[in-house]
Amino acid sequence: MNSQTNDFRSLGTHPWMLMMYLVLAGLTMIFLGLSMSYLYSRIYTGEAPIKIPFLFLFNTLVLSGSSWFLRKAKAFYKADDTEGYQRALWGTLILTVVFMSLQYIGWGMLWENNPNISVGNMRSYVYAISIIHLLHILGGLPFFLIFLYTAYTRMKEPVSVLVYFTDPVKQLRLRLLTMYWLFLDILWLYLMVFFWGNYLFS
Repeated sequence: MNSQTNDFRSLGTHPWMLMMYLVLAGLTMIFLGLSMSYLYSRIYTGEAPIKIPFLFLFNTLVLSGSSWFLRKAKAFYKADDTEGYQRALWGTLILTVVFMSLQYIGWGMLWENNPNISVGNMRSYVYAISIIHLLHILGGLPFFLIFLYTAYTRMKEPVSVLVYFTDPVKQLRLRLLTMYWLFLDILWLYLMVFFWGNYLFS
């Protein structure tokens, strides 16, 4: 696998990286399509825009913190800092769990903030978009947990640590995971700006 990675590196972009670009492009089109459908439905039906709970805005900071910790883990990985790498991974996991928990609370607040039946269709859009976003976080979580698991099981002795930090496949996988996490962070920020912009400037 290492020789294959080096061969692809000499040719340019690794196939895994191309696949990630395609995945991110596909997700971009999906969420742009959903947000534009929300906008079109609101204008066409004349329904009131949804008031997004402030907890969703706070959760933007939580998810940004999770993404920041993962980028720090990548930096610690490059610096061969075992303890820093492990702490950063735990920081990512803790904030990700906090984000998912607060999303559940936020959905309840969304219902309370918009009790009017006339906004039911718009509220359904927000539920659908936020749930789809959360599902993509859950989809990336198993890959992250693999990194957390191997950070402890394969980094106990100096030799195993050296092998782990110099493995080009793991470097590539960590880079892909960091890209994916950062994308979900930026995507959630876009959604908050979009929904709050619709509410404030309607």
